[in-house]
Amino acid sequence: MEEYEPHVVRGNVIYAGVDYEAIIRAAEEDPDGCDVILWDGGNNDFPFYKSDLHVTVVDPHRPGHELTYYPGEVTLRIADVVVINKMDSAHAAGIQTVRRSIAAVNPGAIVVDGVSAIKVEDPSVIKGKKVLVVEDGPTLTHGEMKIGAGTVAAEKFGATGLVDPRPYIVGRLLETFELYPEIGTLLPAQGYGEVMLKDLETTINNTECDAVVIGTPIDLGRIIDIKKPNTRVYYDLQEIGSPNLEEILADFGKKHNLF
Repeated sequence: MEEYEPHVVRGNVIYAGVDYEAIIRAAEEDPDGCDVILWDGGNNDFPFYKSDLHVTVVDPHRPGHELTYYPGEVTLRIADVVVINKMDSAHAAGIQTVRRSIAAVNPGAIVVDGVSAIKVEDPSVIKGKKVLVVEDGPTLTHGEMKIGAGTVAAEKFGATGLVDPRPYIVGRLLETFELYPEIGTLLPAQGYGEVMLKDLETTINNTECDAVVIGTPIDLGRIIDIKKPNTRVYYDLQEIGSPNLEEILADFGKKHNLF
């Protein structure tokens, strides 16, 4: 669900499944036609096709993970372009670590510097409030992050504090916090199955807070009933200087006669 929603919102055509030979042939033969086929993977995925252009994102909030997680390391090693994001909120030491990793295993890659600009639907929901922050689950659990987009937004837009959800959690979320006690005062959205969503909905509505900050990749308010004031967090890449993706894609388009 979370992988598809951003593309659906943008009106993109999505092909998905398990037989990637069949998938790419279907995309190539799409009756409406297409100029470019984009493989959209993550740090737990790498393309089963040989790409004409491969872009990988590294996270300076998790310095070193780019060489210690599989298959994330694979995507770094085969990348033509490596984007360093979140440079506005990461420590300088973390940025330098990922730069050294790129230079060590893929010195020929083009490196793009960028920040992840945070915005919310309604900043007034956050300002001066004690908020419950709901983050992407895997980011906090096996991703080992201490913060997510929701946490950054809560600080940026003036929350007076984060409300600890642990006294209010129910169901499978209890197991999550037992396995990953370092999650602390954030609430992870662990999955989007019926039971998991009900546990999340109950926990959110049980929590004594002024408002809820939704930092998940999908619109939680669309699939569960949140009975408290809430606002969703968005973030987009803003490149710093040159080279940047616009220049790189312009060169790619000319090379392949796309325009």
